[in-house]
Amino acid sequence: MATTTAFVGNVPGNYDRKMGPVIFDHMAGQMAAKVAESAPNAVLELAAGTGIVTEYLVRALGLGGQLTVTDLNEPMLEVAKTKFDASAPVSFQAADAQDLAFPDGQFDVVVCQFGHMFFPDRPRAYAQARRVLKPGGRYLFATWGTGAENPYSEIFIDVLANAFPEDP
Repeated sequence: MATTTAFVGNVPGNYDRKMGPVIFDHMAGQMAAKVAESAPNAVLELAAGTGIVTEYLVRALGLGGQLTVTDLNEPMLEVAKTKFDASAPVSFQAADAQDLAFPDGQFDVVVCQFGHMFFPDRPRAYAQARRVLKPGGRYLFATWGTGAENPYSEIFIDVLANAFPEDP
């Protein structure tokens, strides 16, 4: 991934501390509760970023499940890793959701919060998620609605565009 499109330097930490609590935290708790409903043993998180959902998943799953956390952007995963000690049932791996290096049928649940809309080839990513799911497994994801359904994102985009007109 080119560094012009990656979150590097201070960006992952700032993203986690400043955007996480405001934008992602509430939905992360809801997503983890949905995942935990089926009491899965093996969960794969895609596009995990700095581990905001991951923290909720670890609490919701307890010590009974294994969580594999992935993101394409390694600096984001480095922030996520700092949130857990060696005893947590979580492992981290840089991975492209469109080309998962996991065996077929390995996971009970695949989860992705606000990441799937950034996959350049969504059908390919969905096929990969299905491939790594056990029979009867579930793929849970959350996505933003359209601008009309989610005015917050439109306001955010407008503010950034005005603040950085030379760097869209």
